[in-house]
Amino acid sequence: MLTYIVLLGPPGAGKGTQSKVLETKLELPHISTGDIFRENIKNGTPLGTLANAYISKGNLVPDDVTLAMLRERFLLPDCKNGAVLDGFPRTPTQADELEVLLHSFGGQVNLVLFITAPVETLIERLAGRWTCKAQGHIFHEDFNQPRLKGVCDIDGSELYQRDDDKAETVLNRIEIYQNQTAPLIQYYQERGLLIEINGIASIEDVSTQVMSVLHMASSSSHG
Repeated sequence: MLTYIVLLGPPGAGKGTQSKVLETKLELPHISTGDIFRENIKNGTPLGTLANAYISKGNLVPDDVTLAMLRERFLLPDCKNGAVLDGFPRTPTQADELEVLLHSFGGQVNLVLFITAPVETLIERLAGRWTCKAQGHIFHEDFNQPRLKGVCDIDGSELYQRDDDKAETVLNRIEIYQNQTAPLIQYYQERGLLIEINGIASIEDVSTQVMSVLHMASSSSHG
């Protein structure tokens, strides 16, 4: 049976971390629309060229382009059992479009995990993040310090702070996220698919919550 899980949560809630846990434990690929855009643009695909024309002007990539990229990604062998989606959908309209796409593969969204945390926690997590220039490995000045300040432990490249991880922009990102996704959260709640996960706990505790929810969901779908 195909399993498609959607991850929701404000910036800094820990979606990226938990998606890696899901990827390992469920053997489902983590699909981030941001990664797909970057991959297509880097490889100069027709869809990447099209997406870049919007991104370079600071515009949002139209849904049909994003969905076309997702369709191509779902056709790759590692998606044969489904996927964990991060960054899409962002609106109820996109959620409807995603369902149509998944139905064409004989699948549907089975579960939506909404990872939450208080605003002050999100700001603390994001404003301390440093990213490596080469591969995008993430470090944190409080929770995951590099052995050598300003240098990536993994590949030795320079660490820098992304503009959108600076304190003044973090609050704005969180507010935009909350305003934009409130209707989507309601959309999935009404369909009985949304389960809220407390993201303030340790990574291990959050992972335990996530796996217990998945176990219960799997038992009820087979029962």
